[in-house]
Amino acid sequence: MTSSADPATSAGPQPLTPAIRGALTRYRVIAYVVGVMLLLLLFVAMPLKYLGDNPGAMNVIGPLHGFLYVVYLLGTFDLFRRVRWSFPRLVLMAVAGTIPFLSFYAERKTSHELLGH
Repeated sequence: MTSSADPATSAGPQPLTPAIRGALTRYRVIAYVVGVMLLLLLFVAMPLKYLGDNPGAMNVIGPLHGFLYVVYLLGTFDLFRRVRWSFPRLVLMAVAGTIPFLSFYAERKTSHELLGH
């Protein structure tokens, strides 16, 4: 008689190693930072540049967002390789940093999946 509560076959989050937990924390922080920077870029800097003829904010926020997006990609790749997800998942997570509000959703979904909340 086999039990359906066999830990080897039961679904649910596996215990996180310290390396995965650290990668997840880094990913969560940079996902929020990139999401906020993208919103600032789209809803503050671009209107100031194109509607207000003031490119100052765009000259600061644009390159800063670009740099932080590269850091986001590195954090995403680090988490991807530690958790051993599929390549399409990596691509979707990478794209999430380019669409407004999607990085927040991707971070929340990833955190819930790994932490089991």
